[in-house]
Amino acid sequence: MSNLLPLAFEFTSPGPIAFEVGPLSIRWYGLLIASAIILGTVLAQKLAEKRNVDPELVGDLAIWLVVGAIPFARFYYVLFEWHRFQNQEWYKVFAIWEGGIAIHGAIIGGAIAATIFCKRQKISTWLMADIIMPAVILGQAIGRWGNFFNSEAFGSPTDLPWKLLIPSNRRPPEFVNEAYFHPTFLYESLWNIGVFAILIFAFLRFPKLRTGTITMIYAIAYSLGRFWIEGLRTDSLMVGGLRTAQMVSLAAIVAGIFGLIWLYGLRRRFPDTTPKEITSENL
Repeated sequence: MSNLLPLAFEFTSPGPIAFEVGPLSIRWYGLLIASAIILGTVLAQKLAEKRNVDPELVGDLAIWLVVGAIPFARFYYVLFEWHRFQNQEWYKVFAIWEGGIAIHGAIIGGAIAATIFCKRQKISTWLMADIIMPAVILGQAIGRWGNFFNSEAFGSPTDLPWKLLIPSNRRPPEFVNEAYFHPTFLYESLWNIGVFAILIFAFLRFPKLRTGTITMIYAIAYSLGRFWIEGLRTDSLMVGGLRTAQMVSLAAIVAGIFGLIWLYGLRRRFPDTTPKEITSENL
């Protein structure tokens, strides 16, 4: 039985293609992103009802988020990996279906789109962020499996019982003779599910939390895991000798802690919060 244990935790991607319809190839990456968007929208609409926010607004916001997040996620990735694209065909820059998006870019693009949307709808960005953050982290947990099917975003070599088999053509040159690597996609997916559980519990159990609290918890909790997991990866986006995701994660942790101090230590509101919103002061 002990000889079977390592095999029980060995992950091997079946490939990036889910199925084909004539000349059209449907990729797992795209299916997972689409599933995350649909599931996240439905969940956020349910949570909106609990904060007396029109669920239709969330549905409209979802479109804005897709338009803002996905292009920014690709732009962010290409920007830091330009050396890989400068000698390829120009259209490869837009080949998002082949993988290569950065969640921090998606968060930046989504934040910009959400801010514009909320200003137009005259609703607090922080209130809407609190509503959608559980859905966002759940979507991240689902989306990470796209890395598994694409055999990308894996960690350093490992001989642990849980390990990911990477095809030789997908291995970094320095590890071409190594077969098994840390399944960092799995680590982050599981971490994100844990963060999702924390956010949902806080959202449902403590409805009088100050507006912006859920968002600050997300920033801290997700970034703690991302900082650790990024240190295991072999394909990190870099600025000089520093891992970009780790620097951004540290900044998010600091911002989240400062945000909680602002809300609870100084007992102040975030800039766009109005007395009409659901907060601990007016419930």
